[in-house]
Amino acid sequence: MKISTKGRYALRLMLDIALTGGEAPVSLRDVAQRQDISDKYLEQIITPLGRAGLVRSVRGAGGGYLLTRPPEEYTVGEILRVLEGSLVPVICAEAKSCCCRAEQCVTQEIWEEIAAAVSSVVDHTTLADLVERYHKKQQE
Repeated sequence: MKISTKGRYALRLMLDIALTGGEAPVSLRDVAQRQDISDKYLEQIITPLGRAGLVRSVRGAGGGYLLTRPPEEYTVGEILRVLEGSLVPVICAEAKSCCCRAEQCVTQEIWEEIAAAVSSVVDHTTLADLVERYHKKQQE
């Protein structure tokens, strides 16, 4: 399984807003400069994040984007799934997936274990955890 550039940049975007936003909206232009990402590309990423209710926009002078919840209420998995969809390595690891070989398929169990391991990491790591990791790295 590979996380696309959009997924990786979405996580960086959300982290940047968590680090610098607070009460003041964060402009995509400022994020683009800090993260060295095209502001046009960030516009493509922020739209689905807004539709999913993870960020809200503030229009006008001094406008930009704010988180809709505190950073500890976002998981990495929630953010990634907005851009990536399912994080399972193969379709047969989906709970709703079934094929005629499922009863005797040994490899399906491996795919399910991989999917569970990935979910365990991304669904138990919050945006607040990433903020904390960021601050620790800045102290090193």
